[in-house]
Amino acid sequence: MPTRIYYFSGTGNSLYVARMLAKGLGEAEVVPIPQAILQPPAAPAERIGFVFPVYMWGMPLIVERFCRGIQADSSAYCFGVVTCGGSAGGTLAQLEQTLASRNLTLAFGAVVQMPGNYTPLYGAPSETTQRKLFNQATLRLNAILEDLHASRRGQVDRGSWFGRTVMSGFVYRFGSRHLAAGDVKFFADERCNSCGLCAKVCPVGNITLQNGKPAWQHRCEQCMACLQWCPQEAIQFGPRTAGRRRYHHPESNAGHFMLR
Repeated sequence: MPTRIYYFSGTGNSLYVARMLAKGLGEAEVVPIPQAILQPPAAPAERIGFVFPVYMWGMPLIVERFCRGIQADSSAYCFGVVTCGGSAGGTLAQLEQTLASRNLTLAFGAVVQMPGNYTPLYGAPSETTQRKLFNQATLRLNAILEDLHASRRGQVDRGSWFGRTVMSGFVYRFGSRHLAAGDVKFFADERCNSCGLCAKVCPVGNITLQNGKPAWQHRCEQCMACLQWCPQEAIQFGPRTAGRRRYHHPESNAGHFMLR
């Protein structure tokens, strides 16, 4: 397998990017990281990509765990592309360091702006804004593909000193330790019809149905898939998400996230 792209996505932004990169590169396999954790691919790959969103100016915890245990040939060409609604901080520098612990070199790393969707803080942007971001993302992906086709090396967007040290250092390291247990803020309101979709799209099996209602088990990744994909918009996180606009990438559907 010439290229394997591992991705993590809660709302479809990173899934879309992974698929576009795979299409542009050709002979590429796209593998969800939760699936790869359960059943690691056996065949080696000449190029290995990592595509995922930025959480708290750093790597999602599931991605960090996966990268710290990945088995790959040290000669593989590794690249990373992260999606975010604002600043990526030093996320790619963190990926670079994590891969180095596995004797792998991050040859190329880039950032793609996509619609932000962390509903506990804000609602999704308007469709007009989304379209602008998608158009800009297409241009950005075309440029990234040119670099990947040329197997560029030494081009990693490590962010500013402030982003690496303060945002991806102090803020991420302090805040990320509270994410798993932070799911105590989730609840389903009276609109919940017990469809169970929230449990099906959770990448880590963190949701069970108890008396027909979702219950979170305190190993949350904060991907917000349960909240964003709920057909009834019944799932809330704290007191302010009710009424805020939900989001998922227009080329994704809930079926893409049902791994179990």
